Amino acid sequence: MAPKVHGNVFSTATMRAFATLHEKGVEFEVVHIDMKAGEHKKEPFVSFNPFGKVPAFEDGDLKLFESRAITTYVAYEYHGKGTELVYHDTKKMAIVSVWMEVESHHFDPVVSILLFEQRVKPMIMGAEPDLAVVEENQKKLGLVLDVYEARLSKSKYLGGDEFTLADLHHLPTIQYLMGTSTKKVFEARPHVCAWAKNIMARPAWTKTVAMQKQA
Repeated sequence: MAPKVHGNVFSTATMRAFATLHEKGVEFEVVHIDMKAGEHKKEPFVSFNPFGKVPAFEDGDLKLFESRAITTYVAYEYHGKGTELVYHDTKKMAIVSVWMEVESHHFDPVVSILLFEQRVKPMIMGAEPDLAVVEENQKKLGLVLDVYEARLSKSKYLGGDEFTLADLHHLPTIQYLMGTSTKKVFEARPHVCAWAKNIMARPAWTKTVAMQKQA
C-alpha cells in the first residue's frame, strides 16, 4: 500500500512531506484535512496527532507526525530511490543535521512570524500586517541569513555539495515569502539568493506547488 499523508496542500509543514516524497519518487495518497472546518482538531485526525497539527503520515503500520520526523523517515526508509537527501557517512550527516537544526531553531521561528503577518493576516483574516513586527523580524531574519551567506559562499548547499533535507526543509516558507516584501532580505545576499532560486526550481518542488492548483 502507498504511504498516506494526512494534511493540507497549503500547509508549509505538509508541503515538506510532499516534497520529500516527490524527491524520492515515492507514490503516495493524500488524505485532505479541511483546516478551515477544524478537522485537524477533531477525531479521527487527533488519533494520528494529539497536538492537532498537520501533517500526519502512515506507511503500513507505522504512524508518524511532525513534518521533519516524517521527512527523515522517508529519506532513510526509501534509501536508493530518487534523491538521497541524507548521507550514510556519519560525519557528513552530522553536518547536515546541524543545518537541519538551524532551520528548525533559528530560521523557522522568525519566518513563521513574517508569514503570519504578511500572508495569514491579509489573506485569511482580512487584517493588515503590523509593519513594526514585520520590520523587526526582517532584521532578525537578516542576521540568520548572514550566517547562511557565509556558509553558502563555501558550499553549494547548506549541508555540503549535494541537496539534502537541510535545504528541502526551507522550501515551503521561502516559497511563500518570495511573494512578500521579505523577498528583499534574500535578494540582498547573493549566495542566499542563488541558493533559494536553485532549490525552488527543483522538479520535485514544482510538483509540490502544482498540487495547490489541483486542490
